[in-house]
Amino acid sequence: MPRKPIDFPIADLSGKRAVVTGASDGIGLGIATALAAAGAQVLLPVRNPRKGEAAIARIRETAPEANVSLHALDLSSLESVAALGETLHADGHPIHFLINNAGVMTPPDRQETADGFELQFGTNHLGHFALVAHLLPLLRDGQARVTSQISVAANSNSINWDDLNWEHAYKGNHAYSQSKIAFGLFGLELDRRSQAHGWGITSNLSHPGVAPTSLLAARPEIGRDKDTIGVKLIRTLSARGILLGTVESAKLPALYAATAADAQGDRLYGPSGPGHLGGPPAEQKLYSRLRSTDDAQRIWAASEEMTKISFSTG
Repeated sequence: MPRKPIDFPIADLSGKRAVVTGASDGIGLGIATALAAAGAQVLLPVRNPRKGEAAIARIRETAPEANVSLHALDLSSLESVAALGETLHADGHPIHFLINNAGVMTPPDRQETADGFELQFGTNHLGHFALVAHLLPLLRDGQARVTSQISVAANSNSINWDDLNWEHAYKGNHAYSQSKIAFGLFGLELDRRSQAHGWGITSNLSHPGVAPTSLLAARPEIGRDKDTIGVKLIRTLSARGILLGTVESAKLPALYAATAADAQGDRLYGPSGPGHLGGPPAEQKLYSRLRSTDDAQRIWAASEEMTKISFSTG
């Protein structure tokens, strides 16, 4: 039986600037396309300019008048993150939406970022942590909504506090969970600190459920030469409409969290179907691993120490 399309209206975003990481394909591309079609000026910070140009071409197939541009960004390099911050500050335009969507998932062997961090923790969490810090004045100017994309993996395993960089006994799945738990704790703490310091930023979380994206597909650049068994199963179930979402439906929780009038800070949004694996977007109960404010403050402090970047409270 054909799936019934899931969608929700997005208000006119003309005059608004949005930054979407990981928008060169998959869920991020869907998010960027929807924002551009609603009239937003959309910035695509990408690591691969060829993929970025292809993404812009696809966006303009849907929204021919889209105001969309590429910028260089490698979240696994703090130097690259800082360079993007400098570029956008030079532009001087407020940012109204920041959707932290990019990520890397389960390299079979431990790898490091340019700065020596475990790849998943360094990219998924620390790279985005640094990006928000560098863009903070522009986010404040735009009274921005910051939506950070976590994962159902944040509902399992834990933070390896004694070895955040997984230098001993690396486990890819556990390291991925840690990166998403840390990122979720950061997103929630960002909203609390914004409220406390009057930054005017609203920060919330989204997760896409489970859909056949490229995260588990063949990725030679991270040492995975073939599609995993997991992604093959996900593709099959998704194609048959069994439990899981599609790439199209998986974009909706982040879009809802970022643009819906009733979406709030300090909340988690995800699919509302069975097991929260697919279906229309809705608010969800915070995962148990995201509820500790002590853990949130601890990961914030650790992130500042590791990146050597502090958030201004002025």
